[in-house]
Amino acid sequence: MKVQIFKIRLGEEFLHLDQKTLDDFLQSHEILNVETAFVNDENYWSVILYFGETKSHQHTVKDSKTNKYSAESEALSFDELKILEALKSWRSDRAKEQNLPIYFVATNKELISVAKYKPAKKEELLDIKGFGKHKIENYGMEIINILENI
Repeated sequence: MKVQIFKIRLGEEFLHLDQKTLDDFLQSHEILNVETAFVNDENYWSVILYFGETKSHQHTVKDSKTNKYSAESEALSFDELKILEALKSWRSDRAKEQNLPIYFVATNKELISVAKYKPAKKEELLDIKGFGKHKIENYGMEIINILENI
């Protein structure tokens, strides 16, 4: 068993880069155990991953190379607000289950983009900024189910 430690800084200028680094590592390795701790005096999450061999890349979603959709500054309709609230509730539950901060599951901007874009299948989540292979493989079907049931 091998160990890798990640520092996820909370500052907006670092958060997406740190999250992408973590996502890339998670996608390419078989994780055996995870420990997290919040470092209060420096405001970051420490993520300790215990892992085995690297994963083979069969049955994975391929990353999109095109520009991604982001609805961060667009106003939401009443229906889109209902979707957003359902997604936020789901995100909160998943974060508690996994003992992770909610933004590890999905950021507000990502959920707003999902509510506006309304993907019909999990592969379409690749078109949304912030959704990579790891996030889609872990949460894609749950998000699509939420969209189908609202």
